[in-house]
Amino acid sequence: MISGPISFWHPAKFLSTWFGVGLLRPAPGTWGTLAALPFAWGIAHYLMPSALFLAAILAYAIGIWSSQVYSNLTRSHDASEVVIDEVAGVWLTLAFAPVTVTGYAAAFLLFRLFDIAKPWPIGWADKKLPGGFGIMTDDMIAGLFAGIIIFLLDFNGWLPNVSF
Repeated sequence: MISGPISFWHPAKFLSTWFGVGLLRPAPGTWGTLAALPFAWGIAHYLMPSALFLAAILAYAIGIWSSQVYSNLTRSHDASEVVIDEVAGVWLTLAFAPVTVTGYAAAFLLFRLFDIAKPWPIGWADKKLPGGFGIMTDDMIAGLFAGIIIFLLDFNGWLPNVSF
């Protein structure tokens, strides 16, 4: 363990807090989710929307490592400033969404709803899965649930098309 505060530039803190966004108050999870949106748009716009799925998996893997190290260093479990889980989760949701204002807004709202309410199995994963794996996995399940709903809304034409 480290004695004293962890440097902002420590890789685990820098990544876990998504470049410091998780240090914003109140509602760091909401700030982290919002901060993920421009990155998602850039990935979808400059690469392709399906690249968000790969980005979410990469963020998930990095997040397992960084949140575990950060938790060990701070002697905490799922500290509120750790928001890389929201980044990975909302990117997974956005992989199912059209790259439109309404698609991104609906994805943001549905992801936050599932992340906050934590219906089964999201709540189960949050409570039962250990360490960085648990910190990250509940948000990935929330992202998957929200993504499926976004896909169904869009597929059925129930999501208005307001472009960027």
